[in-house]
Amino acid sequence: MREYIALIRPKDWAKNLFLFIPVFFAGQIFNPEILLEVIGGFICFSLIASSIYIINDYRDIEDDKIHPVKRKRPLASGSVSKTTAVVICIAFIIAGFTGAWFIRDKFFFVLGIYFILNLGYSFGLKNISILDIFIISIGFVLRVKSGAVIAKIGLSEWLTIMVFLLALFMAIAKRRDDVLIKQSSGTDMRKAVKGYNLDFINAALSLICAVIIVSYFMYTMSAEVTERLGTHRLYYTCLFVLGGIFRYMQLIFIQQSSQSPTKILYKDRFIQGAIFLWMISFYTIIYMKDVKIFQ
Repeated sequence: MREYIALIRPKDWAKNLFLFIPVFFAGQIFNPEILLEVIGGFICFSLIASSIYIINDYRDIEDDKIHPVKRKRPLASGSVSKTTAVVICIAFIIAGFTGAWFIRDKFFFVLGIYFILNLGYSFGLKNISILDIFIISIGFVLRVKSGAVIAKIGLSEWLTIMVFLLALFMAIAKRRDDVLIKQSSGTDMRKAVKGYNLDFINAALSLICAVIIVSYFMYTMSAEVTERLGTHRLYYTCLFVLGGIFRYMQLIFIQQSSQSPTKILYKDRFIQGAIFLWMISFYTIIYMKDVKIFQ
């Protein structure tokens, strides 16, 4: 059973929590009707994401066998047969899209775009430098869009831009890990790595980091956002955003640990603390703005 769980990668479902971002930012996270629908969307998205993971692993069996970490994956190691993996993949696709259709037809459409985009990624687009990280980042934007569509909440341009930039930042950091592996082993872990080197990645990380910080500051002080949410105090949350990003940069450049963002999220207490405090501060400002002490 452990090998089948590893095949569908439930740990990576944490990425699909981005579906809840529009609801949280709109102050509707405690609306039970909306929340239940988004939870259903989360399950459907996770099933489709797992099917993509299986397809990607199936396509990369030979490459994964020479990777120091990925060679332990179920298909690369042979602990799960190809036939079984295909059956699970098809079942997940049917279940995911069927559930999405019953939740909302527009969600079905957005999920279809995510699926087709990632099929293209698995079947060759991931080998094109720069395009590969853009596809990953667009995937996160589609997660947020799915949450907005399910909850029937408008998605602001600021939020879309910030999610794309944050995902791009993490994708570039992951490519840095691939470049370091190439330097130590002399082997390309993926074809797209040929289009990257440390100088390019370090410069890109610094650039994206600066743009993310400026974008978030501008978002918190935007007239449209402050009017819609009914408060001008969102800029208080910038402290925790800065802390989280700086910690991530510290892991990348000082500890040389630019591994999977999901693994870092599960392991690093500093980043966990920054996210928790950001959520608490945002919750306090948005959901308790009518409490007299906060006015």
